[in-house]
Amino acid sequence: MTTRRQSVPNPARPTLSRLALGLVLAVAACGKNEEPAGSRPAKAATIDVASPAPGSAPAPPPERPRDTRPTGARCVLPTPDSPTPKAERARTCPRDPSGNPELGRTTISFVEAPGSPKIEVELAKTPSDRERGLMYRTGMPDDSGMLFSWPEESVRTFWMHNTCIPLDMLFLAKDGTIVGILEQVPTLNDDPRSVPCPAAHVLELNAGWARARGVKAGQRLEIEPR
Repeated sequence: MTTRRQSVPNPARPTLSRLALGLVLAVAACGKNEEPAGSRPAKAATIDVASPAPGSAPAPPPERPRDTRPTGARCVLPTPDSPTPKAERARTCPRDPSGNPELGRTTISFVEAPGSPKIEVELAKTPSDRERGLMYRTGMPDDSGMLFSWPEESVRTFWMHNTCIPLDMLFLAKDGTIVGILEQVPTLNDDPRSVPCPAAHVLELNAGWARARGVKAGQRLEIEPR
């Protein structure tokens, strides 16, 4: 009887098929070109803020930038430290064509000025009264003035047409804050005069009155209702 010998594969020796497979892989690896590192796009660094390291305290949320804009800021033209040169009364005054109209009156208290001085003022509320103002007058009592009023705040422009008394012009916000003062405004002058801050009232006083009593822009006064 012929006995057929069974071949037992030796695990220490690779078979022909394994050698062929290894040769194919080596050839494929040799044919692949490595891309230069410098030509690769760099990856953006990332930080996982949602997953802190174990045992560490969670990171605080980023602080929102603070709004550095002033809140409730008011436009005020500061009163200069140096006085304005004195303006003189007009030597002659145009003739009054109609006579002074009778106007209502009230009292104003400068509650934030030294000594809280008070004055009595005439009220120019209508367009015709505001247009005439203090025209044609040759004098005004020392603690007196004229208050021009509007229902809303706006930049107000005045002139000294036919006005023979040198004046201080105080521009007032609705709440009585003095937003600017024009001192020693000369007589009989048609130049437009204003301050760059909205005002609901303009108070005209004898020239020099405000500085002599320590009244400055930024202070508040009180107008008695009438």
